[in-house]
Amino acid sequence: MHSCQFAHTELGLLPLLLCVTLPLSASSARNRPALAPDSGYVLALAAADHFLQAWQAGDLENGMALLTGNAKNAANRDVVERFFSNPEPSGYEINRGKLVKHGRYEFPVVLVTVSSRNVQVRRRFFSVVVVNTGNNDWAVDRLP
Repeated sequence: MHSCQFAHTELGLLPLLLCVTLPLSASSARNRPALAPDSGYVLALAAADHFLQAWQAGDLENGMALLTGNAKNAANRDVVERFFSNPEPSGYEINRGKLVKHGRYEFPVVLVTVSSRNVQVRRRFFSVVVVNTGNNDWAVDRLP
C-alpha cells in the first residue's frame, strides 16, 4: 500500500497526482513484456485465432485451409474431422506466444467445452504452432 502525505502547496493537485500515477506506472511496467511484439507475432497470433475460431464454429473447410501441408500429413483426415466436429458449446483461450525460431511462434491454448448432458466443463491444454509460409502468410503447423 502506498501512502502520501504532503502539506498544502501552491502546486495544488500535482503532489496527489504523482502519488497515484507513479505507483501505477511502476507496477504496469513490471507486467509488460521486455520487447514489443513484431508484425510477425501479430500475424501469427491472428492465424492462431482464426484457426481456433474455425474449431469453435465446427468449420472444417476453413480450418483445413489454415493448416500447413506438414500438419495435414501428420494427422490423418479422421483426426482432423474429429477435431473440428464439436457439437458442444465451446470456447478457447490463447496465452502469450513465444518465438520458437525465426518465422515460427508457439501459443499455449486452452480449449474449453461444456458437456450438455451433465453441464461439466472440460479444459484441454495444448500448444498451437504457427509458421510463416512466405509472403506474410501464416498457417498452423501443429494441431492442438
